[in-house]
Amino acid sequence: MGVFAALDVSQEETAICVVGQDGVLVAETKVPTCPDAITGWLAERASGLERVGMETGPLAVWLWNALTERQVPIICIDARHANGVLKMMPNKTDRHDARGLAQIVRTGWFKAAQIKSHDAYVNRAMLTAREALVGMRVRLENEIRGLLKTFGIMFGKRVGGFKRRAEEIIRDELTVVPDLVPIFEALMQARRDILARIAALDSRIRAVARRHATVRLLMTAPGVGPITAMAVVAAFDDASRFRRSSSAGAYLGLTPRRYESGEISRNGRVSKRGDAFTRKCLFEVANAIFCRNLGGPRLRDWAKAIAERTGPRKAKVALARKLAVTLHAMWRTNTPFREAAVA
Repeated sequence: MGVFAALDVSQEETAICVVGQDGVLVAETKVPTCPDAITGWLAERASGLERVGMETGPLAVWLWNALTERQVPIICIDARHANGVLKMMPNKTDRHDARGLAQIVRTGWFKAAQIKSHDAYVNRAMLTAREALVGMRVRLENEIRGLLKTFGIMFGKRVGGFKRRAEEIIRDELTVVPDLVPIFEALMQARRDILARIAALDSRIRAVARRHATVRLLMTAPGVGPITAMAVVAAFDDASRFRRSSSAGAYLGLTPRRYESGEISRNGRVSKRGDAFTRKCLFEVANAIFCRNLGGPRLRDWAKAIAERTGPRKAKVALARKLAVTLHAMWRTNTPFREAAVA
């Protein structure tokens, strides 16, 4: 008879628990968080191993790939689902978590999380790095505005953008506060450096988009640029993971929550589960289609009709969900965007 195992992974050590078909504990231990150490212990103590489970987490992708290469039948369990079982344990310890995970793996009462391809994680890392740099630029600009207000200098808005206005302040207004000049110039230099890094990443993203057939395909949709297309590709990774394109909207948290119990039945706000960055990109595309003439008049008319009933914000969320479904259908069928095909 086969046995089942589970890993409770931490940065230094991993707790391992092995149980039999009847749920009886077979063996447990702690080993260093190293694929070779885990594989060696399982080979020695878990004969007839059918499945090994672990929760999603920071080390899950690396460990899953390393154990898969070593022929370990590893699966990744959605941590939110596992938490419902693990919180019933009397004490929160690594050993108890491993035991609980082993029972989940044995019974099959879990939702497996898909580990994406290497390219998907690399592309997502590129987008995440760019997003972090953009956030730093925004914080620097806000800090500059706030510091100047302390000395009675209003940054305001001028034709030519942030850089031109900053040059005017250094030339004309900071002469009354000369001690502030080196501080202001240091912040501006940091902003210039960040802008240079953002530009370098933008160039790399465009280069990847030119080489990636799926990204180019998704960019045929109105308002969808290389960042949004790459975010969608990195989020889905494989078009065949959804049997229906309508599931793409729910996967990105763009469908309402549902609560039903007895006589109570109601819909809530959108769940906001899944990839927040991709969801934000799709909402920005929806906002651009809704507010500007970017093509896709049928999409815009459809969203405007919803806005008349429920308001513009809900209409944009609905349009973002429709875009997610449309992009997945385009990918699955390998078909460029066609306005006539939008229902």
